[in-house]
Amino acid sequence: MRRLNISSGSEWENLVGYSRAVRVGAVVEVAGTVAVDQDGNVAGADDPYLQTKFIIAKIERALREAGAELKDVVRTRIYVTNMDHWSEIARAHGEAFQDIKPASTMIEVKALIAPEYLLEIEMTAIVENTTSIDY
Repeated sequence: MRRLNISSGSEWENLVGYSRAVRVGAVVEVAGTVAVDQDGNVAGADDPYLQTKFIIAKIERALREAGAELKDVVRTRIYVTNMDHWSEIARAHGEAFQDIKPASTMIEVKALIAPEYLLEIEMTAIVENTTSIDY
């Protein structure tokens, strides 16, 4: 099967050796994503709801590049540094996935790569139409 690597253009992708997303056949895997913009600024500082919204929008852009959409998401994994934020994170997640309802896991972790990141999200999507992108 062919492989399509989606890059966000982050300097970290080459340094660490990863892609924002990878599509093989009908499956799209999106790497752990935090609320940082192209210029390295943290979006929604100290606000887990805004960080979640930003991350989901960032992932949605990567999914589109891979020929997928949020409706194709079958699994989300949310890593949080403070489980006390669960309801704000869940509210933002629910707004994006209310009608889709992917399998989802929320896990509290000791830390993420930078203390200003309150959460990190990864997603898996399965595209029904495997010919929707030419790669």
